[in-house]
Amino acid sequence: MKGKVCVITGATSGIGLEAAEQLGRKGARLVLVGRDPRRGDAALARLRAKLPDLEAELRYADLSSLGDIRRLATDLAAALPRIDVLINNAGAFFDRHELTADGLERTFALNHMGYYLLTRLLLEKVKAAAPSRIVVVASDAHRSATLDFSDLAGRRRTDGWTAYRRSKLANILFTLELAEKLAGTGVIANSLHPGFVATRFGDNSRRLGMRLLFGLSKRILAIPPARGAETIVYLAASAEPAASSGGYFAKCRETQPSAAARDRDAARRLWEESARIAGLDP
Repeated sequence: MKGKVCVITGATSGIGLEAAEQLGRKGARLVLVGRDPRRGDAALARLRAKLPDLEAELRYADLSSLGDIRRLATDLAAALPRIDVLINNAGAFFDRHELTADGLERTFALNHMGYYLLTRLLLEKVKAAAPSRIVVVASDAHRSATLDFSDLAGRRRTDGWTAYRRSKLANILFTLELAEKLAGTGVIANSLHPGFVATRFGDNSRRLGMRLLFGLSKRILAIPPARGAETIVYLAASAEPAASSGGYFAKCRETQPSAAARDRDAARRLWEESARIAGLDP
């Protein structure tokens, strides 16, 4: 990974920060994308304290905003001659139904459109670095979920857990279609389940009961962020998955997602609908 440029979203805490550290140890040049400057400064200070020779920089954006994603992509494209690895990791769980300024349900906007639009806008930079990789952090929470194409953007009210599970299904379907469209370019794209990790996931819940439930579950059942980052780093840096594209991985091994996550017609339709929402050519 020496000198390879790795762009990582959601990189200022949790598994994103752990993945950044592990890739930094392998010699990668890191571009960390976060939303909170306070956490960003702390993350960069931590990385430089551990890795004095690290090449790293910070960029800030609200990845639930289509406009902010476009601004970030423009800045990155101007600053970087190539992107060897793009890691789509930023995501969150919201327990209340909210619409963004773009009229999208917040979970869908951040967890899916954030991945889709940023990847589309940076794709030429990733292709310029071929052989290169795109890593998509999904979740086993996708199992039993289905997409509602009559309300893909989530404008109708639904519960937060349903919205989250649908967004993770969308991550896998997006990766499936992306891999097909990238065939022959030298770019491989894979998605993954990091495990149930002790991160800030669920800490933004407005309901005390939900925060307590997540907190107790993480204390008892969750794995540490360093372990949660292992599959991200494996897909970003290991030689082993280099021939595999469009796969879904857990514990550094390819595994089978749900039947809904293998539906190629749904993957194609999701791509086309996402392009329409983003104002892009499919």
